[in-house]
Amino acid sequence: MSVLVTGGAGYIGSHAVIDLLRAGEEVVVIDDLSTGFDWAVQEAATLHLGDIADAGLIDRVLSEHDVEAVIHFAGSIVVPESVENPLKYYSNNTAKSRTLIERCVAGGVKHFIFSSTAAVYGMVGIEPVKEDTMLQPMSPYGRSKLMTEWMLRDVAAAHDMTFAALRYFNVAGGDPEGRVGQSTANATHLIKVACQTALGQRPYIEVFGDDYPTPDGTCIRDYIHVSDLVAAHTAALRHLRKGGESFIANCGYGHGFSVREVLGAVERVAGHSFEIRQAPRRAGDPASVVSDPTLIKSTLGWMPAYDDLDTIVTHALAWEKRLAERNR
Repeated sequence: MSVLVTGGAGYIGSHAVIDLLRAGEEVVVIDDLSTGFDWAVQEAATLHLGDIADAGLIDRVLSEHDVEAVIHFAGSIVVPESVENPLKYYSNNTAKSRTLIERCVAGGVKHFIFSSTAAVYGMVGIEPVKEDTMLQPMSPYGRSKLMTEWMLRDVAAAHDMTFAALRYFNVAGGDPEGRVGQSTANATHLIKVACQTALGQRPYIEVFGDDYPTPDGTCIRDYIHVSDLVAAHTAALRHLRKGGESFIANCGYGHGFSVREVLGAVERVAGHSFEIRQAPRRAGDPASVVSDPTLIKSTLGWMPAYDDLDTIVTHALAWEKRLAERNR
């Protein structure tokens, strides 16, 4: 039996492949390489190039590799782009997920783990958000992910398949051993952009808004190390295999850092300052988005190993240096 990782050549997916292989799993990857890289997939995993909307490909991979579980990362993730091009997101994140889920049911897949997002909550308050917080996604990205959560809930009720949907907060950092990291061109993640600025790859970085109701006026986010995030997926797989019930849970640390605090950490780790420019607020940015991770900890016994901002930044900065050398 094997585990299929969709989007396994991407940022989070490539880290998941490493964690699954470390756990002794047989891993197969499907990726169209639209944002991922074949070199990011470990040699011990089997890579199939293709789209998750290709039902024939899915059927063949599920059969040939005796796939027991699917961890689904493939999709589009840029919130502003989803506003500009909503049909792309409803195609990539919802319609294609429906095809994948349908073929998994037909192929007898027992367990399905889905890469969801805190964007399903929308504009939240200052307090950490719980899973029963009202779901009011503000973007097609958030809505497209929520629709897939709904599909999985309905499918699990009707078929012999259990699922976990993990709602990510702000994923950052890179593999501690430097094998993979955030490599997508033009990525918008704050820590990645700040590291690029510290390395002189960008002339400056902008802070969007300084008048939020937070201690320093800048937005607060819950940053989770990518290695801790993928460890939660592996733990979710163990839970489902042991007969655990399907669940939806936040995946974050339960505390946040402001934009200014993050930039300070990058300057501290880099050992020098860089140009920071103040810019107006961006429409739709909540003042604070922080998780309440109580449920995932109690359900899975998951405990983070890298819950330290300077550690996250250290790994992110090391990866940016490595990536720059690779791209020369």
